[in-house]
Amino acid sequence: MTEQSIRIKREPFLRVVKKTEVSYGRMVLLSLLAVVIAIVAGGIFILAIGQNPFEIYASIVKGAWRSKIAARGTIKLAIPLLIAALGITPAFHMKFWNIGAEGQIIMGGIFATYFALFWTGLPHWMLLLLMFIGGAIGGGLWGLIPAYFKTKYGTNETLFTLMMNYIALYLIKYLTEGPWRDPASSGFPKIASFAPNARLDQVLGVHAGWLIGLALVAVMFVYLRFSKQGYEISVVGESINTARYAGMSVKKIIMRTMFLSGAVCGIAGMCQVSGAAYTLGDGVAGGVGFTAIIVAWLAQLNPVVILVVTVLFSMLDKGCSVMQSDFGLSPAVSSILQGIILFCILAFDFFTRYRFVLRQRRKA
Repeated sequence: MTEQSIRIKREPFLRVVKKTEVSYGRMVLLSLLAVVIAIVAGGIFILAIGQNPFEIYASIVKGAWRSKIAARGTIKLAIPLLIAALGITPAFHMKFWNIGAEGQIIMGGIFATYFALFWTGLPHWMLLLLMFIGGAIGGGLWGLIPAYFKTKYGTNETLFTLMMNYIALYLIKYLTEGPWRDPASSGFPKIASFAPNARLDQVLGVHAGWLIGLALVAVMFVYLRFSKQGYEISVVGESINTARYAGMSVKKIIMRTMFLSGAVCGIAGMCQVSGAAYTLGDGVAGGVGFTAIIVAWLAQLNPVVILVVTVLFSMLDKGCSVMQSDFGLSPAVSSILQGIILFCILAFDFFTRYRFVLRQRRKA
């Protein structure tokens, strides 16, 4: 067997190859085309179940904004999703795959709850400030753990951060059934509701978490685009060897960035417990940390675009729940429709970046 034939046999039948750089204008057009294809694919599914796609889509859009109550519900869904997506953005810029936003949200909620339960004698503004700082520190420390093991022992950050989500979740269960259990709860263990002093103020009918989210959009945009630390993050993301050659402390950058990533996610947890639930429960994250990954990826890790994509996601989520009640459809229909739309958009995003190459047999 010749060396040429051996090389051909070893070459895979199908390979994924990254495309050359795509211009910004072309990327925008392709993204719009992806949305159109996703809507059409969803419409085909709606037709298959015997419904009118135009009526269903109109119900989804109207359901998200048809009244003040509906609009406030949509914004409440967007707040933790926006903050969590902003949180994982610096880590993803650095090519550190932080899949632990869920756990970091939970730890932010736990740290904030400590102050809400045991420091109620403080003035309102001071207690909220302590809860905010505590939430950021809790999430930041939870993000710092996988960063330390990554820099010290070269562990896989994807698996490490994913497993830490479950540790944080069961920590809530321990606190609920143990030291923080509400003595007034009869039979069903729970943590006591927060006093009014520990709740976020309402601004235009929605808790002030939306103001925190908008402020974080501006801060994260400036930090990543114009700060020295943001430049170091981009260099480490492009090439660790280049960063080392330039004299950067890669370990320090990874640790600092992961603390920041976890801290922002922890702020989302603080907003959830003090602005939405008024207590700590095992649903404080509610899958937001995983959805935030999709939002950040679709937005190309751009904080301003993350805001837009978050609003669209929240519209889809809120509108689908209204749609299923208006038309008497099963909740599974709503989930399938959302899945089809997201799958089409993500698949289109993949094919704008990569292409498949078949193995070609060359003549010796």
